[in-house]
Amino acid sequence: MADTDIVCISPIDGRELVRRPIMSDAAIDAAVTSAREAQKAWRHVPVKERAAKVLALLDALVAMNQEVVPELAQQMGRPVRFGGEFRGVEERARHMVRIAEDSMKAIPADDEKPGFRRMIKREPVGLVLVIAPWNYPYLTAINTIAPALMAGNAVLLKHASQTVLAGERFQMAADRAGLPKGLFQNLHLSHEQTSRILGSGLVDHCNFTGSVSGGRAIERGAAGSFTSLGLELGGKDPAYVREDADIAHAIENLVDGAFFNSGQCCCGIERIYVHEKHYARFVEGAVDLVNKYVLGNPLDETTTLGPMAHKRFADVVRQQNAEAVAKGARAHIDGKRFTADVGNTAYLAPQVLTHVDHSMSVMREESFGPTVGIMKVKGDEEAIHLMNDSPYGLSAAIWTSDVDAAESIGDRLETGTVFMNRCDYLDPALAWTGVKETGRGASLSRLAYESLTRPKSFHLRQL
Repeated sequence: MADTDIVCISPIDGRELVRRPIMSDAAIDAAVTSAREAQKAWRHVPVKERAAKVLALLDALVAMNQEVVPELAQQMGRPVRFGGEFRGVEERARHMVRIAEDSMKAIPADDEKPGFRRMIKREPVGLVLVIAPWNYPYLTAINTIAPALMAGNAVLLKHASQTVLAGERFQMAADRAGLPKGLFQNLHLSHEQTSRILGSGLVDHCNFTGSVSGGRAIERGAAGSFTSLGLELGGKDPAYVREDADIAHAIENLVDGAFFNSGQCCCGIERIYVHEKHYARFVEGAVDLVNKYVLGNPLDETTTLGPMAHKRFADVVRQQNAEAVAKGARAHIDGKRFTADVGNTAYLAPQVLTHVDHSMSVMREESFGPTVGIMKVKGDEEAIHLMNDSPYGLSAAIWTSDVDAAESIGDRLETGTVFMNRCDYLDPALAWTGVKETGRGASLSRLAYESLTRPKSFHLRQL
């Protein structure tokens, strides 16, 4: 690949699918200038009028679904049978539009003083750069695009090279919705150009979803520019199946939570701790379900598990599985059952591992693939200790019939979101956030508007 091009290699067959030239620096500067000009007017557009445009963008995007679903399969491997991402995109976008006006209304001073009018208003930060990942290229991007536009900002989108067509789809939707020229722009950028944009202060806020190393690169790039950052980085999300859990429900949902999208989910389940009372039954049920997956070409309607997005990602998981087995883990899935897994491709058979411990990378480091380790625990204290024994903290799931216990355990977990009896889901009414090396800041909910606006205080004295 030439260093002047962005290239997507399809995981289906390892062939080049898309190639796009990166922009010139002059074109980038022109894009920033036009975005700044468009934002000057957009910030004064009433919120209800902004809402109409953002919803028109959403409608235009959803209308492309029939084309987008196979396009996603070709770019990153998700099977077409699952129908794409736009159900979640709609849920998130419509919620953020609905709460926008109330979330950004002026906050009166805590106490009244005769002769004074005092309040805190929220103003748009200005220009927002969204750096989106390939695993859920529409869902992750809309998390910031919709509220950023609703808050009165202009938006620049840099999408991952693996899903470069998703960025172009967003641009088509913005154009068809009639957004002001320059207000939303999809940019084809190199890593070096992205760092220049951040370091030179060309944007006011950047939201990045990706790896921990990528997040560190973003922080280095923005150093000294005072550009604010929202970072959602790595994860190793745990689940705990308590003694009082509905085991059949836990098995079904946790297997899906671990293996959907070939395990390439930001909040997918990567490690499971099961009360000793249910351990044998849980493992047996999970193995039985995983053996029913059909690994194959994601364009085939019978496929339930597609390839990982790139061979190098599959190789990481292969190495983790091999290391675990070498250290004494038991691999329950016979990879030979999955004929599409031929070893040197992006196709990887799912795996369930037991006899694992935290000396193994598969229980400590992000896998982001179709493998999960299951450990037996005696009760809450051991489970809490193991769940917190991680450098990451995005979400954690507790499977129990006791709501109070779930909340009490959740209070002690080092994580951004606590689930009970579900997993691998984003509720747009709640803040999406992480702790430790998973990142900083929050998207979705009314808190998203706090990072996409800045406070402005009014202290008005009447004479």
